[in-house]
Amino acid sequence: MTAAENVCYTLINVPMDSEPPSEISLKNDLEKGDVKSKTEALKKVIIMILNGEKLPGLLMTIIRFVLPLQDHTIKKLLLVFWEIVPKTTPDGRLLHEMILVCDAYRKDLQHPNEFIRGSTLRFLCKLKEAELLEPLMPAIRACLEHRHSYVRRNAVLAIYTIYRNFEHLIPDAPELIHDFLVNEKDASCKRNAFMMLIHADQDRALDYLSTCIDQVQTFGDILQLVIVELIYKVCHANPSERARFIRCIYNLLQSSSPAVKYEAAGTLVTLSSAPTAIKAAAQCYIDLIIKESDNNVKLIVLDRLIELKEHPAHERVLQDLVMDILRVLSTPDLEVRKKTLQLALDLVSSRNVEELVIVLKKEVIKTNNVSEHEDTDKYRQLLVRTLHSCSVRFPDMAANVIPVLMEFLSDNNEAAAADVLEFVREAIQRFDNLRMLIVEKMLEVFHAIKSVKIYRGALWILGEYCSTKEDIQSVMTEIRRSLGEIPIVESEIKKEAGELKPEEEITVGPVQKLVTEMGTYATQSALSSSRPTKKEEERPPLRGFLLDGDFFVAASLATTLTKIALRYVALVQEKKKQNSFVAEAMLLMATILHLGKSSLPKKPITDDDVDRISLCLKVLSECSPLMNDIFNKECRQSLSHMLSAKLEEEKLSQKKESEKRNVTVQPDDPISFMQLTAKNEMNCKEDQFQLSLLAAMGNTQRKEAADPLASKLNKVTQLTGFSDPVYAEAYVHVNQYDIVLDVLVVNQTSDTLQNCTLELATLGDLKLVEKPSPLTLAPHDFANIKANVKVASTENGIIFGNIVYDVSGAASDRNCVVLSDIHIDIMDYIQPATCTDAEFRQMWAEFEWENKVTVNTNMIDLNDYLQHILKSTNMKCLTPEKALSGYCGFMAANLYARSIFGEDALANVSIEKPIHQGPDAAVTGHIRIRAKSQGMALSLGDKINLSQKKTNI
Repeated sequence: MTAAENVCYTLINVPMDSEPPSEISLKNDLEKGDVKSKTEALKKVIIMILNGEKLPGLLMTIIRFVLPLQDHTIKKLLLVFWEIVPKTTPDGRLLHEMILVCDAYRKDLQHPNEFIRGSTLRFLCKLKEAELLEPLMPAIRACLEHRHSYVRRNAVLAIYTIYRNFEHLIPDAPELIHDFLVNEKDASCKRNAFMMLIHADQDRALDYLSTCIDQVQTFGDILQLVIVELIYKVCHANPSERARFIRCIYNLLQSSSPAVKYEAAGTLVTLSSAPTAIKAAAQCYIDLIIKESDNNVKLIVLDRLIELKEHPAHERVLQDLVMDILRVLSTPDLEVRKKTLQLALDLVSSRNVEELVIVLKKEVIKTNNVSEHEDTDKYRQLLVRTLHSCSVRFPDMAANVIPVLMEFLSDNNEAAAADVLEFVREAIQRFDNLRMLIVEKMLEVFHAIKSVKIYRGALWILGEYCSTKEDIQSVMTEIRRSLGEIPIVESEIKKEAGELKPEEEITVGPVQKLVTEMGTYATQSALSSSRPTKKEEERPPLRGFLLDGDFFVAASLATTLTKIALRYVALVQEKKKQNSFVAEAMLLMATILHLGKSSLPKKPITDDDVDRISLCLKVLSECSPLMNDIFNKECRQSLSHMLSAKLEEEKLSQKKESEKRNVTVQPDDPISFMQLTAKNEMNCKEDQFQLSLLAAMGNTQRKEAADPLASKLNKVTQLTGFSDPVYAEAYVHVNQYDIVLDVLVVNQTSDTLQNCTLELATLGDLKLVEKPSPLTLAPHDFANIKANVKVASTENGIIFGNIVYDVSGAASDRNCVVLSDIHIDIMDYIQPATCTDAEFRQMWAEFEWENKVTVNTNMIDLNDYLQHILKSTNMKCLTPEKALSGYCGFMAANLYARSIFGEDALANVSIEKPIHQGPDAAVTGHIRIRAKSQGMALSLGDKINLSQKKTNI
């Protein structure tokens, strides 16, 4: 083991700016100072020894003048001092002075104060010298019978570590601790004793558990946790024991401690796949989520429920618990609600969909009454989307859901209303029997819609699906009501000029006559009234949109009017009524055109909108069958194609998911019989406790590539040249928020290198956690130095530095070898993710950082280039495969990914193949990357540029 890897129990912060004291002054303080100065001097000695100083002359001084003191602070510091001070001579023999120290600790183990006894026992756990421990054994045994639990539980720990390291010193430890456990009453002592038996003598632990298995529920939670661990380990190693202990695990599900319930539920699932066991564990998880206040705990336990659902056999059991899972929606946290709704949606079936819809409807209505909060709107959106999915999968539910949701079209929150509108549009197209209901409900809420975007969508739906004469008349009435008095320009001018109430005080400025672009006169007068804002509030909605200059809604209105007018002409035979209706539609369009060209709106009408309205006027004046087909049939067919493509895409993704979950077994696979399997071959099931411990320590075993050695070698970076006196290379191991640099340092000279130090610095959002300690390297020797780096965000980071060392015997200054830079790959932090088109557009509009990368590659196929970009950036393509299929010389796709820090990254790929340059022409175009932070946008751009260049080899 190298010096860098020596186990260190005590970390003490060292002030770097202070001058190191001399040995003489320290000796003086330790001999003649008062308790306070001795304490300070002892602290300085400890820090100096930790920094590599030897200070052998102070050992006897401390034994003579400090060891006899009874001060508790000094006693505590002495424990640290004896832990770190060298206790042996260079040839490995124990120092004679240590006999005096041993005698002092024997006295401390018999001290009347329980704190001194307990802390001394804790210190003995860290001693690695058997000669020092041997004389203390009778005193340690005696501490097991001390009146205070603090001493007893530390005595158990001391006996356990001594038995583990030097079994010959206390060979009867398991028997001794078993007897102690039987008579012990304190929970913490019992826990430590039981823990020792689990690791030292499992059979004795099982014997003890068998005697008290019925009282397990009465034990303290710390002991219950250890019992759960023991049962798991025993049943994992010997499955035949399951029947003996499974009842005990069931009982522990009723424990008062949340930690015990969580571990017991996890253990029960691994021990048994019976429906009753799965149901009990799931019920326990749900209770934990509801009762625990910490959102992190809720999310962790929800993840366990989702893991349970992934197992095909368990899914049916969980389907019966959907209503219990929905109780979690009482949590105000949005992330918890999101996961809960997704889980409920995955578990919904024809048996429970009705109950699910009732609960969700109640939740939606609740959000309407809650005072406006940022998350309330988002939660409402989630509920709307969940109900949308339920209605698409179970059409019978749509009739119950639609009336409730359509109330939200008039909601102030545009996003929630847009989701409702999308749902209504799909429902009215898919379910013919609901069309009458939806149109009727739409007409009811039409006048209350506040958002122009929702208004446009509602107009389109009414124009497309009103099929009876009465409905068409109703739509026309609603449009007239929403537009107000026409012609708009004249009525607005009249309002401004003379239609104010006489009781209001009005001051009239000089009147001016203006000629508008349309050739009409507009009168402009300077009026000051006491209530000008009231008049604006009284404007009908559509009129308000138009006067604000939003004429896109006018183009949408013109299309709707054209559709309903053409349909009305087909339905009604009387020529007079036909002409009257068409004329009214044309009048509305003409008055809007007039308004757009006048100076009344805040913004003038755009040329596009003028063209659209003019086209609609022309269509209505001619009424040709071709135009009738385009307006009344082609539009609906386009929607139908889009919805069927979307459904197909969803089915495809569901199929892929189910294929992932299905465990495929080949006909010629060998059958594994649990009873015939040797213990060392039972690698099919991993030890969950071991895995969680490794995860906590950051040593999780990732699934490496087909050849694990090759994938490891890919992460090795050479830091110095082969001809340098010190050769160094680093293996960069990324573990979520930490980077561990394992640096191999090789002394290539024939000299001994002293104080060989790896000095590192970082650039970007990286932070070096600790300074690596110096080493001494023998000639041609090598060592490994580990350095930890914390990562704060997804940004390209650079680690740079040098190795400095002294050559023993040389009088020259310190030598220095400069290291190559280590570039941290951001791909370790970026994971593919999905989002809806609406969310993508919203984020695209919000994110302020954009990086435009020009495509520079030798690839000649558009699809190959897109796949290459997806692979090199870890992003997911949101554009459906169907939209990318075929060949037309150009391609546009949206990509999305999310970092482990929760940062979003968006990209839009717009590429083409210049056909005029021949079939071998390279792909050209641009990739636009958008992100919230500058670092993310730049880093992704660099990654794309780098991967493009690699293909140019």
